[in-house]
Amino acid sequence: MTWTAGIDLGGTNLKAVAVTADGVCLERVVKPTASSADAPTEWVRAVREALDAFQRQQGADPAFVGVCAPGLAARDGRSIAHLPERLRGIVGLDWTRALDRQHTVPVENDAHAALLGEAWVGAARDYRHILMLTLGTGVGGAVMLDGRLVRGALGRAGHIGHISLDPAGPTSITGMPGALEALIGDYTVPTRTEGKFADTAALVAGYRAGDLDATRCWLHSIRVLACAVASGINLLDPEVVVIGGGIAQAGDALFIPLDRELARVEWRPGGHRVPVVPAQLGEWAGAIGAA
Repeated sequence: MTWTAGIDLGGTNLKAVAVTADGVCLERVVKPTASSADAPTEWVRAVREALDAFQRQQGADPAFVGVCAPGLAARDGRSIAHLPERLRGIVGLDWTRALDRQHTVPVENDAHAALLGEAWVGAARDYRHILMLTLGTGVGGAVMLDGRLVRGALGRAGHIGHISLDPAGPTSITGMPGALEALIGDYTVPTRTEGKFADTAALVAGYRAGDLDATRCWLHSIRVLACAVASGINLLDPEVVVIGGGIAQAGDALFIPLDRELARVEWRPGGHRVPVVPAQLGEWAGAIGAA
């Protein structure tokens, strides 16, 4: 059987999948991410171990291997070119050479890969014009127009987490004031709640329990998110907006108030509204998209 491997290099785990040509996932594996000073060697060893395990199970080498990771992919698509302060050893690591592959191992930004996965076999498989947001520690994003992933000149296209929604707000890692990810990302919850809540899971639990501080903070974050989504709709005119990432696990606590806020701010010519749907592939979207 012909199969392809997809590798998602994350800050906590390395996720790998073996996938058929029609998108059926044959195997999955999770490994802790590299952390030592010898990180490049650790990354390569972990990926090789995953591929070897797949090969033994499938009885053949993968036809192709794809890799995704945070950061901006190099212009030649063989490595990550820019990733500040994260995943030591990833920047500049040429995966085609590292894995001794005959065919090029394409390397993609993780949010871009997640959109490819959702467009292939997930929530966006019936659409050609797609905006995706991944809500987690920060906020990632990706865009597909006319069935093609939009990367831009340097690979920055789709990074909706770094659009400004408050020119007087705190800056993101890109230097953008009042960036979306600073206003809803998990890493700013302690600051946004003056230390009352440690993370989004605790904040949402407080909101569900009727805590006034949690409710005020969470609904403000949802308002900001709605303005970002509506701005993306005005700019790109997508058929669908897909929301993934860990914060999307909040379910109705996220999507119901988001729907209310979008009703206030979304431009809906002739009454047309853009559906906003949860991602279907969960934490495996990037690996499947890489495949």
